[in-house]
Amino acid sequence: MSVLVYTESEQGKFKKVALEVASYARAVADEMGTTVTAITFNADDTSVLGNHGVDKVLKVNNSDLEKFNANAYASAISQAAEKEGTKVVIVSSSADSKYLAPLLAINLDAGYASNVVEAPSSVSPFTVKRTAFTNKAFNMTTIDTDVKLVGVSKNAFGVKESSASATAEDFSPNVPELTVHVDSVDKITGQVTIADADIVVSGGRGLKGPENWGMIEELAEVLGAATACSKPVSDLGWRPHGEHVGQTGKPVASNLYIAIGISGAIQHLAGINASKVKVVINTDPEAPFFKAADYGIVGDAFEVVPKLIEKLKEFKAQQ
Repeated sequence: MSVLVYTESEQGKFKKVALEVASYARAVADEMGTTVTAITFNADDTSVLGNHGVDKVLKVNNSDLEKFNANAYASAISQAAEKEGTKVVIVSSSADSKYLAPLLAINLDAGYASNVVEAPSSVSPFTVKRTAFTNKAFNMTTIDTDVKLVGVSKNAFGVKESSASATAEDFSPNVPELTVHVDSVDKITGQVTIADADIVVSGGRGLKGPENWGMIEELAEVLGAATACSKPVSDLGWRPHGEHVGQTGKPVASNLYIAIGISGAIQHLAGINASKVKVVINTDPEAPFFKAADYGIVGDAFEVVPKLIEKLKEFKAQQ
């Protein structure tokens, strides 16, 4: 009857979202008076999960599953749920998990609540708080199926530490024949990714050209942030499409989002609205972004950003 959580990893290392969903699973298990079991795929050191509330780890080591495959992962997680007699399964809201969750819900005949931001307000009936209308509102959702599937929004619950220790057990599910094979994955290395970033620095057409992107990268480096851009910037070829954030690009739920030279089209705001603190720097005081921002600076980015970088460097030097 343990709560089952899928903990994502890459190249053997757990992603931050894995620790967040493990923490969330611990909170659910405490409410239900049960334990937490995690399932991992080709992860190296699983002991860290115990520090975030996991009691047992089912370790899947299968070379065919080195790269994410939604059908195969859904099958394996479903088999783990049946093995553990699980009634609640927890996943993240990453791109992979959003692809995985509907397949998992079908396999388990489970009700699925996505974009969950808090631990259940009740476990009988099982009721969770979710975002709605592109993070402009909340609703309370009750899942009344026998098995419940919960997708936790990034940075909503946070990473909690626990003094528990996790036991590990090898798990070898029957993996269906793979119909899709990943030959290679090209990724930018040495930089913070948008998916894992707590801070995102994003630029728009107000930067006037790709030759001015250096100050965005410098500010991001000082803050330990990821760089991003608006859709027009990626369409113009100034930045790769992988950095495009917004409703039609990558969604962002960072703790801090800094928009520089971005007017704030509705599609962009819809994709970054889940960020906790939004800061905008723009010369146009009527830019729509100012209505959505927590803090705003009306000014020329070419004057404001270098001064901001200078002050941040001074502050860090004093630490």
